[in-house]
Amino acid sequence: MHYDDLSCSSGGALMWNYEGMVVTGSYLGEAVCGRVEMSRVAYGGDVVHTVVLEKPIKLRWRSELTDRVILKHKEIETVRD
Repeated sequence: MHYDDLSCSSGGALMWNYEGMVVTGSYLGEAVCGRVEMSRVAYGGDVVHTVVLEKPIKLRWRSELTDRVILKHKEIETVRD
């Protein structure tokens, strides 16, 4: 999702900052769940979120488990406080 495409809530604030919220989504086809550590607008205007995972995952190209991933805004499926 591009920053310019985000809709405003009733208060007029853009709803792209998910810091501190728990999200679920898909990272390279792997289902993930965790708390958003940082939300930011990346180069080019895309919104991305650094997610600290509740359960670390093993990626095929890494020998150790990964406890953080960067999800694009469009990869997030659910959000809760």
